[in-house]
Amino acid sequence: MGNSCCCLCMCVDQASIGVIEKWGRFQRLAEPGFHFLNPCAGQWVAGILSTRIQSLDVKIETKTKDNVFVHLVCCIQYRVVKANADDAFYELQNPKEQIQAYVFDVVRALVPRMTLDEVFEQKGEVAKSVLEELEKVMREYGYSIEHMLMVDIIPDASVRKAMNEINAAQRLQLANVYKGEAEKVLQVKRAEADAEAKFLGGVGVARQRQAITDGLRENILNFSHKVEGTSSKEVMDLIMVTQYFDTIKDLGNNSKNTTVFLPHGPGHIRDISDQIRNGLLEASAAKVD
Repeated sequence: MGNSCCCLCMCVDQASIGVIEKWGRFQRLAEPGFHFLNPCAGQWVAGILSTRIQSLDVKIETKTKDNVFVHLVCCIQYRVVKANADDAFYELQNPKEQIQAYVFDVVRALVPRMTLDEVFEQKGEVAKSVLEELEKVMREYGYSIEHMLMVDIIPDASVRKAMNEINAAQRLQLANVYKGEAEKVLQVKRAEADAEAKFLGGVGVARQRQAITDGLRENILNFSHKVEGTSSKEVMDLIMVTQYFDTIKDLGNNSKNTTVFLPHGPGHIRDISDQIRNGLLEASAAKVD
């Protein structure tokens, strides 16, 4: 530490404090700096203590309330109180062992009353309890406990594996919930789109049929006016025959077509025209009503 001691003088470094004895009995504390000694009067340097903050790591194995063995790693930061440095020098042979013993005692009294989850959640409370107990005890011996940190909590390997599996299962369950909700929304949107498409398709078919009906009516009226002596029924029969032959022509042009009309023949055109005419008349009557 750079401290020097001889028969007549001594030098104490900064952040250190010396213990001076006279004839084997404590006399005084030596602050940092240069000091004269009187060996003839029995003065000598019994020892030098550091007042810097020191750190002690303690690893404790204990059992929780739910019978899980865990390793707790604690970091205790302590220092010598200058005013009570003589107590720190004379009272304790090994302060680190004393601190470690008190940490073991407090942790093993507190943790077994907590479950593993509670230990993780309340590790700050555990550290606070240890700090309060250490501060109360070690101050009597000239030591100040500055900080108490719960650095790590290490469960058994099998317990860690089980915890990871539980966490993975919970996340997978949550992912499935979100996936199901997404599929539900997708199906609803598809149904809405399908309904909208069918509605629009129906509107298109209705408009197409309306246009066909209007066109047929206009053609029938024009033909009746231009050709005297023809009735609407005869014009309708002529149009149906024309459309029949156009259909036969289109079917003949496509070799892959497998459409078959039953019954089939020109004589059945009248039946078809009667059905169409009756349908138009019923529609007109319904529209008038």
